[in-house]
Amino acid sequence: MTDNPRIDDLRRRVQKDPASIAFAQLAEEYRRARLFPDAVEVCRAGLAVHPGYLSARVTLGRALVEIGELAAARLEFERVLAGAPENLSAIRGLGEIHERRGDFPAALGQFERALSLAPNDPDLEETVGDLRRQVEASVRSSPDVGATQPGEPSSQPPDADQDRAERTVSALEGFLSAIHAADADRRS
Repeated sequence: MTDNPRIDDLRRRVQKDPASIAFAQLAEEYRRARLFPDAVEVCRAGLAVHPGYLSARVTLGRALVEIGELAAARLEFERVLAGAPENLSAIRGLGEIHERRGDFPAALGQFERALSLAPNDPDLEETVGDLRRQVEASVRSSPDVGATQPGEPSSQPPDADQDRAERTVSALEGFLSAIHAADADRRS
């Protein structure tokens, strides 16, 4: 038993009927109560019976983010978006994962996509503004010192070149996502 009568009631319902879709509500209540491992366990058990229940996958992804299982969370959000491309929670979840990993351009792309779906959300507006400033600051602080022409040996260590290339690709992917989202928004 917990101090939360809603959780206790939902737990009894799920125990009485393990195939019930009430598992999704129970998992969400666990997540809100910050009982993330319980939320993950309940979601995984319920999704074994109801694999297409997208809102439960969002809950699972959000709980996984909170316990630091970012790769598993990303898979859940991507599954949701494969079935529901405009699922705002999944888009925000992917943005948060990119942000936690320090991939600000990709995070910006996801949050801009979310903002195109919810244009009057002040939290999203603030997040997009913050991320734009971080991306701009990182672009300004990325010196091109040591940049080479194709075929010339680099004066930077190979890891620095690889890191710079990955950041560039990530930034381009983020901007491409934002362009696709804006284009899809204009078409609808």
